[in-house]
Amino acid sequence: MDSNAVLALLKECDALLEGHFLLSSGLRSDRYVQCALALMHPAKAGVLGVALGEKFRDDRVDVVVGPAMGGLIIGHEVARFLGARFVFTERVDGKMQLRRGFKIQPGERCIVVEDVVTTGGSAREVVEWLRAANANVVGVGSIIDRSGGKSAFDVPFKPLATITANTWSAEDDPLAKQGSVPVKPGSRNLNTAPTGA
Repeated sequence: MDSNAVLALLKECDALLEGHFLLSSGLRSDRYVQCALALMHPAKAGVLGVALGEKFRDDRVDVVVGPAMGGLIIGHEVARFLGARFVFTERVDGKMQLRRGFKIQPGERCIVVEDVVTTGGSAREVVEWLRAANANVVGVGSIIDRSGGKSAFDVPFKPLATITANTWSAEDDPLAKQGSVPVKPGSRNLNTAPTGA
């Protein structure tokens, strides 16, 4: 599944939006990717999971880790394809960590899977947590890299598709200066989690 097919699938589900958006990172943008609109269809989630899992087929992955919320469905589908366990992290007092009895054993080979990466903050936070637990982090994957290729990780980053979207700080937001008010279609409360994808 090439990047054009991925974008076509998302467009078919009205998951590629244009307008004025407040991102979970705190930035503003003129484009938003709402992967949940595609992932709510199990067949489409499975197709995306296989496509992303293919990128890690040779990495001998033991555990796929998905940051909640965006990494839940796609992470589960990638783990299904790879025959790996799936766990997810949640924010507790503003920091990502495992809960619900999930455990990572030292030396286990892990990948971090998100739906959309913008700044990469959430994924990097999970990578750091996994390293502190002595896991072997072998990569980061996402359906969409919306940074235009600017998100940097110190492990291989394998998105299915890359898009470029204008992003601005609140102070530099030209749409707000024209009187537009950004909408927040994402899931995270900015007051408790000021950084992330």
